[in-house]
Amino acid sequence: MTIIKYLLASLCFLSISISQANETYYKPFILAQQTTTEFTTLVGDLKLKLTQADYTIEGEYSAIPGRHIFIISSAKLKHHAGLSPQGAYGAAIRIAITKTKDNIQVSFNNPTYMAYAYRMKEDLSDVTQQLQSLLGFIQNFGSEKGLTKNELQDYQYKIFMPDFEDRLELAEYANYTVAVKKVEASIKKGNGGTELIYKIELPNKNETVFGVSISGKLEQTECAGDQFIMNKIDFQKIKSSPHLPYEILVTGQQVFALYAEFRIAISFPDLSMVGDNSFFSIMCAPSAIEHALTLAAGNSVEE
Repeated sequence: MTIIKYLLASLCFLSISISQANETYYKPFILAQQTTTEFTTLVGDLKLKLTQADYTIEGEYSAIPGRHIFIISSAKLKHHAGLSPQGAYGAAIRIAITKTKDNIQVSFNNPTYMAYAYRMKEDLSDVTQQLQSLLGFIQNFGSEKGLTKNELQDYQYKIFMPDFEDRLELAEYANYTVAVKKVEASIKKGNGGTELIYKIELPNKNETVFGVSISGKLEQTECAGDQFIMNKIDFQKIKSSPHLPYEILVTGQQVFALYAEFRIAISFPDLSMVGDNSFFSIMCAPSAIEHALTLAAGNSVEE
């Protein structure tokens, strides 16, 4: 009987090991190109490629000197985004051109990784493959090992920290139409040191996502600035520029954002808690981002 139990335990362990070995691990970003093409020429070339492939350029900006980011969407992305709660976060894909001392990198956030992290009904693998064919593929990056589908769907940086379902409640208005108008007007005023980069409305659903840059020029929001955060934590040779920009979500009459502890961590899952280039180095960022986005949503902040 002891031998039989041993054999059964061994088979069970072997089955688990095989299952784990067969799991697919996903990384936040995809490096498409490393090139010496002139920066402005590359920006124009990519815009043409994307529009010819039926993607809409919803917005673009130079987040930091030497980094140009496109935000693209499509009818397919908007449709898939509309199928799940808070799905509008997944309606946009960020494509970055980053100038380094060695070359120029073209990268984008991995649509499949994003789809799992945002708990979308579709894995967007066809979008991932299309963008790789269109822009190129060198490697996935942003995490040494990567995360599995299940790990992404339940992602928390650490236990008791926010996950995707936890939401910053920024503001509430009389109805959806009023909420969208108020938020857009507030961002365009530059409240919170923000600037409007894109606005995507989902068809047949009262949900709109705004992408905003954060300057960090206000005393209370210095730690929220795009450049401040990226200078602290984007230290690897291949740059994670497609982390930007941050989002504000209007769903119904309510205005939300993802907690920085989730939104930053999902782009930088390997970032250490302490030390140089760690979360400790931006420990002031979550409250500063909340402050900036609350003002951007048209609300006030109690001092």
